[in-house]
Amino acid sequence: MLTTRCIQQLLLAMLLLQLAAVATPVTAAGEQQTAERPIALPGCSDKCGNISIPYPFGINKGCYFDSSFEVVCNEPTAPSYLAVPMIYNMTGYYIGDNDNPAPGPMTNATWQTVELIDFDVSRGEARVGIPVSSDCSINSTYHELNMFSMQVNVSDFGRGTFVFSTTRNVLLGIGQSVQAKVYGEMSATNVSASCTSLFDTPSAAKNGSCSAGLGCCQADLPPGLGVLAFGMKRQRNSMWLEFPCTYAMAVERSWYNFSLQDLVDPNKFPPRSVPIVLDWAIRNGSCPTEEGAPLPMACRSDNSRCVDATTAPGYLCKCKDGYDGNAYISGGCQDIDECMLRDQHPELRDLYPCHGICKNKMGGYDCHCKFGSKGDGKNGTCRTMFPLLAVATMLSVIGIASLVVILVLFKLLMHQKRKTREFFIKNGGPILEKVNNIKIFKKEELKPILQKSNVIGKGGFGEVYKGIIESQVVAIKKSINVDKSQEKQFANEIIIQSRVIHKNITKLIGCCLEVDVPMLVYEFVPQGSLHDLLYGGNKMSLSLDKRLSIAAGAAEGLAYMHSKTSTTILHGDIKPSNILLDDNFTPKISDFGISRLIAIDKTHTNVVVGDMCYMDPIYLQSGLLTKQSDVYSFGITLLELLTRQKDDLGGNGRLSKAFLNAYTEEKGAIELFDSEILVENDIEVLNKLATLIVECLNLDVDRRPEMINVAERLETMKRLHIKQSDACGSTNA
Repeated sequence: MLTTRCIQQLLLAMLLLQLAAVATPVTAAGEQQTAERPIALPGCSDKCGNISIPYPFGINKGCYFDSSFEVVCNEPTAPSYLAVPMIYNMTGYYIGDNDNPAPGPMTNATWQTVELIDFDVSRGEARVGIPVSSDCSINSTYHELNMFSMQVNVSDFGRGTFVFSTTRNVLLGIGQSVQAKVYGEMSATNVSASCTSLFDTPSAAKNGSCSAGLGCCQADLPPGLGVLAFGMKRQRNSMWLEFPCTYAMAVERSWYNFSLQDLVDPNKFPPRSVPIVLDWAIRNGSCPTEEGAPLPMACRSDNSRCVDATTAPGYLCKCKDGYDGNAYISGGCQDIDECMLRDQHPELRDLYPCHGICKNKMGGYDCHCKFGSKGDGKNGTCRTMFPLLAVATMLSVIGIASLVVILVLFKLLMHQKRKTREFFIKNGGPILEKVNNIKIFKKEELKPILQKSNVIGKGGFGEVYKGIIESQVVAIKKSINVDKSQEKQFANEIIIQSRVIHKNITKLIGCCLEVDVPMLVYEFVPQGSLHDLLYGGNKMSLSLDKRLSIAAGAAEGLAYMHSKTSTTILHGDIKPSNILLDDNFTPKISDFGISRLIAIDKTHTNVVVGDMCYMDPIYLQSGLLTKQSDVYSFGITLLELLTRQKDDLGGNGRLSKAFLNAYTEEKGAIELFDSEILVENDIEVLNKLATLIVECLNLDVDRRPEMINVAERLETMKRLHIKQSDACGSTNA
């Protein structure tokens, strides 16, 4: 190991310039670079600023192979560096004639670590930045000197992890008259390499390569060195005014191209640092000599192999052929997709030859000859198997068949588009397109929601699906069929529904018209129906307050449809399953008008549609649908809400019959109400509810109340009951 004293003697005796070690990550041709591949140990940082830090190098303790692979990360405040390689910097001056200078005292001497550029684990290289040594004339008798020496593997790290690359670096001398020299380890006299640059006139200097020795010279570095010192000697300096500086440096080969301008302005040349390449390896071990023997501990990837180092003792870990990545970490070597590389980088096709059909496989690729030929696709020996006429005939047949298939598919596509357009027109699309507050969905927009897993309701009418459209939860009603005689009225009913905006009515968002039976898109009401609440899986305790609130809200929605819209809307199918409840148990009437598709400009229909359990007997007999028909259905619904019993058709409406008989004979009809709400303090409001039900079920349609009257009476009962409950609560308190 070279001591500080030796380095000082070398610099003073030979006017040395700085050494620096730099590593270049060079990607071998064909290696597949993938950002997702791991390069560091788990839990360790693989970046320092914009520099990748692959294992065996690392920043923190436990993240590098041993201390010689430590990286000190100073980003973003300062450049990062390798912890082990060092540079010795000395500055000073000469006094005397330019052709016969005499050394003056050195004014400054410091140690520096080398600035890191990058790594290449596959080649065992590191690139670092090293300063350039210089000798600049300030006047005819005064020179300023900056001299550098570089040493790797200092202190107790004498295992020699790093050495200077002989093949990747070169010695350069730059100046009008200069001899650059590099001195070997532990020697201040033995010149390991040197070169001479000399020209008499500026026109003699040759820009570009330094091999000519006119303004710039170069020489190869000796192999296996861990310490380098550089010196330069002026031959003469008669042109010091035009070219005041000379330089010497070790630099990555081919990095520098000489320009005469570099000798003119010291402020523009040299740069702060130049790159130099270090070779590194795992020095405390070697590759196994027997085939099949376990790999050294550093080679951790399953698809790695061991390679003996060439520049010094030790070994490197590399990925097997067909794999790429970091062989020093588990799972680091991954398959290269040679076929993809051929497609994306035509320059790699010579590296991965294929004159047929390329198919990737683990650790390599296959290349099959194209159809109709045989041979070796990689070597380009594919030969045609069939005569040209046979091939032409076969291609003609394939072409004709393909054309027929394309024509059939085109015809089917056009037929489907025509059918879609016919459905759109039949369902009133041209009319509905002009309506601002209704959205017309395309069939493809709803298709992802129309899956079995999204069905939330199913019955004789069809199916209801739950899904999300444009960040809104919706319910899509897909009917099974529709009354063909009423198809033309569909658009009118959609327009009417789109204008119905009320808190107690389910909002219609849009529709799909590109199908035979139109699909309707409603707002989604999360708590299900009143039927589910009374009899289904959502069955729960219901106070009289909550029942009054549900009844009053439903009546308000129905009254709005009957009396507060520009056109009277008749529901025709009021029942608990068509009253939905939101999170606050606010009722919302659904399926009005559209479920039956009865024309809005007439109330007679030849086909009576609706649930027979809730249907007005007069409507059932006459086919005449009126507002009083909805009142009757609401009366049955209110009766079920208060009794929590179904008025099933099997007993010919036995619940409603029993209730009406009890009321008529004054036998205590309210005793049929749910025991949960039969409270003595509520007898008055319960009697009023019983009276209202009886009025709604009157067979004389003219004596049934209007829905607006029903809604007002229920709202009054609700407020009165709340007031009485509050008063009782205050008294009890």
